[in-house]
Amino acid sequence: MSHAATLSTERAPLHKSLFVQVIAGLLAGILVGALAPGFAGELKILSDAFLRLIAMIVAPIVFCVVVHGIAGAGDLGKVGRVGVKALIYFEVMTSLALLLGLGLAYLVGPGHGMNIDVASLDAGALGGYADSAQKLQGGGIAHFLLAIIPKTAFDAFARNDVLQVLFFAVLFGVSLALVGGEKAKAVSGLIDALSTVLFKAMGLIVRVAPLGVFGAVAYTVGRYGIGSLAQLLSLVALFYLAVALFVFVILGAVMRLAGLSLVKLLIYLREELTIVLGTSSSDAVLPQIMRKLVHLGVKDSTVGLVVPTGYSFNLDAFSIYLTLAVVFIAQATNTPLSFSDLMLVLGVSLVTSKGAHGVPGSAIVILAATLNAVPSIPAIGLVLVLSVDWFVGIARSLGNLIGNCVATVVVAAWEGDLDRERAVRVLDGRESLEPTAV
Repeated sequence: MSHAATLSTERAPLHKSLFVQVIAGLLAGILVGALAPGFAGELKILSDAFLRLIAMIVAPIVFCVVVHGIAGAGDLGKVGRVGVKALIYFEVMTSLALLLGLGLAYLVGPGHGMNIDVASLDAGALGGYADSAQKLQGGGIAHFLLAIIPKTAFDAFARNDVLQVLFFAVLFGVSLALVGGEKAKAVSGLIDALSTVLFKAMGLIVRVAPLGVFGAVAYTVGRYGIGSLAQLLSLVALFYLAVALFVFVILGAVMRLAGLSLVKLLIYLREELTIVLGTSSSDAVLPQIMRKLVHLGVKDSTVGLVVPTGYSFNLDAFSIYLTLAVVFIAQATNTPLSFSDLMLVLGVSLVTSKGAHGVPGSAIVILAATLNAVPSIPAIGLVLVLSVDWFVGIARSLGNLIGNCVATVVVAAWEGDLDRERAVRVLDGRESLEPTAV
């Protein structure tokens, strides 16, 4: 696609680097939040505005990339194979993540010694989380699958439901490929032109990312304080360690099997990872991530299928947190777990983890749904992790995003949709793409 072709052979001045600007916004946010917490609370509007700008453009970009990729693929059977391979990879990685969270929770025992009396917990703190979780859990797999199909195509775009937009885009792309001829070329050309305009708009939005990060960090530090992690520090530290182990050990090994370096990939995506670090939302960089992966040498049809699907089906870091938090709550409330309980936790988590998304807040709903499905663990124990959800959400979003980027590269290599020579050049810094250039 044309938006992936803009190269830069000269380094921009340091002050113009998006990475440097985002880091500056992050540090300024910490400073303002610590020194003027009242004022910092008003700065959340900057983060909210930035995330809304991104949300405004995500659905149409996903639609254009997927449709153009499928229509230009020529082989619809190949598109189907990519989808199947992606789902197989997602399930394997999700299972490993769930087992890692469970194993570390038992090995370290972060909840032991807290001796929480469930009767003393404030059920009112859960607000609407529990009701939402019961609806989610009560619907079952059939409800989840049905929810992928939009009521109307316009409704999917209006509600910005990426999975529904993806479903419609795949259907539209396949239909366009089957029509063929001049009519298909005309529609495909229009969509390609539209995607060029959308990526230009994305470039403009990305320029204000430092302000979005500044507002998000200032608000968080001002509201919670730098020392607000003291009570549940062991859980937070263990989760960050678990995500680091998963990323650098498991995903690092997977990348080596694909013949590429994980560390170099992380350096290549440093601007996007820093934005996620500040906003605690992987949605904030979805369009730019797709563009960078295409530039890396991954076929656009593979990027268009794997990345949006992974946002709902491949949540590695969230899967770790799910089993880790469930066992932590059981330990903190002195709830014994039998082997059958553990198997139930794993089975339920394998399903409920597919309903989460990379925006803070949804994790609490999915965790509540998991607890509701495991009768032996008091669901009210969810109150224990509410206060640190934002902080663990940072690592969740970072881990989820890295997992999806690795998944896209690996599935592309598996299917032969990865230009390895180009990928090596890009990761070595010999062929660069300006973060805001479109």
